[in-house]
Amino acid sequence: MKATTAVRLALAGTRADAVRVVLTACSAALATFALLAALTVLAIRTPPDTGSRFAPWSEQYGSALLREPGLRPGVAIALILLMVPVLALAGQCTRLGAPARDRRLAAIRLAGATPRQTTAIALAETGLAAVTGTAVAFVGYLVAHEVLHRPGPDGTLALPTDVLPSVPVLVAAGLGLPLLAMLAAVVVLRRVTISPFGLVRRQGRNRAPWPWPGILIVLGVLLFGAFGPLQRAEFKLPDWIGRIPGWLVVIPLFGGAFLASIGVVLGAGWISYTTGRLLRRFARRPAPLLAGSRLMADPWAGSRNLAALLACVLFAAGAAGVRSWFTTQEAAQAEANRLAAGPGPSDIGPGDSFHLQTMDLVNLAVLVALVIAAGGLVVAIVEGIVTSRRTYAALVATGVPRPVLGRAILWQSLAPAVPAILLAVTVGVLLPRSLQSEARTGGSSWEVCDASQALCEDPVTRAQYTRIVEEPAIIRSIPVPFDELALAVGVGLAAVLATVAIGLVFLRSSTDLEELRVG
Repeated sequence: MKATTAVRLALAGTRADAVRVVLTACSAALATFALLAALTVLAIRTPPDTGSRFAPWSEQYGSALLREPGLRPGVAIALILLMVPVLALAGQCTRLGAPARDRRLAAIRLAGATPRQTTAIALAETGLAAVTGTAVAFVGYLVAHEVLHRPGPDGTLALPTDVLPSVPVLVAAGLGLPLLAMLAAVVVLRRVTISPFGLVRRQGRNRAPWPWPGILIVLGVLLFGAFGPLQRAEFKLPDWIGRIPGWLVVIPLFGGAFLASIGVVLGAGWISYTTGRLLRRFARRPAPLLAGSRLMADPWAGSRNLAALLACVLFAAGAAGVRSWFTTQEAAQAEANRLAAGPGPSDIGPGDSFHLQTMDLVNLAVLVALVIAAGGLVVAIVEGIVTSRRTYAALVATGVPRPVLGRAILWQSLAPAVPAILLAVTVGVLLPRSLQSEARTGGSSWEVCDASQALCEDPVTRAQYTRIVEEPAIIRSIPVPFDELALAVGVGLAAVLATVAIGLVFLRSSTDLEELRVG
């Protein structure tokens, strides 16, 4: 089969197929743009090292997030993490209209195509959508790079528009995402056999999920907590040894967060199965009983549908914990300065809101990711209803009222979502607390000479006018930000409820008895 023929057959289809291709391309464009932004931040050139323990800053930028080399990896990681809900949305969009696509592939198979050729057609659709989205993102990135290059009155730049990633890096980014999308399609189709009579999925052993993701959560929290000792060890090293490599210091930080996030997402499968089992055992109404049966039949649907939402809630809780640390540290430093009756050396001075402004940017990024994750959840719920329309129509035909089906879908969505969101919030707030549970400041002393410069510089008279000023040690426990954690839980549950409400709009048309003949 020629490549042009595979592309033409991949683009043939109904309006649902066209919507699936457009949404997949939009998701690929968003993911590519976030990746290019992260690569641009990493491409910022740092001035030559002068031999001191701390690397010099890039003073051409107005934001300290871009000036300070130690903060730039965090900005890049935050932008890369924004790709998680976008890629999850792309995964949900590829399932839109899947039954009609399966019937079309079966018809192509019936016309004489081989299994390899039908798989190539499916991969061509995904690859073409990803390439289109990536190309649009590249064009938008280059245009924005030129349009936004406007130095301020002081000559500083708000964005790193003076640098571009290297050509090999850009080529790798442009080819990597489409290849990743096609690889994901190959993984999805590995258990699928496309026959002339339809699409058959080869299922593995039907067994209940085990709670082994809890091990990943514990390892992630422990690894995250190792960042503190590594950072303190860096400052205790003698100058002749030099600095610990930055990549070695941040590995526990981001590696621990990644392991904990994966543990929470995969743990949703065990939570879904356990919740369904409890509903099957203790529920007495039809709706929860039906929801329990469906949760036990496909427990991993919770991990697939709630993955991006749980990741957003986890990072929101972690950001709330970090903000609580900054606020407590600032209050402790202000109290120490008041008691000392004078300014003292500090890391965070009174009124310094830089760190809190940084957390505001993090919260904004989490909010954007949450909106994207809610969009993916809407697609997942609507696709689940449309895909199961023959089952729902059969239930209605046997006498099950449609309101009961609506309540069953609500139970099926909320029952695993509530404990999973609570788990994500708990793990998210445990990550920063594994680093530090107390804010410490003060405890230092310094000399003050209350005389003229001449008397203070004279070694004979200096001792008469010198006094020791001691800054008292202030230790405060970092409070758990229950208000912000409750807000994260509320927003997560509200997103689930909103997406279920949108999905139920399609329930009426999907339970029409005509679906028993044409579904």
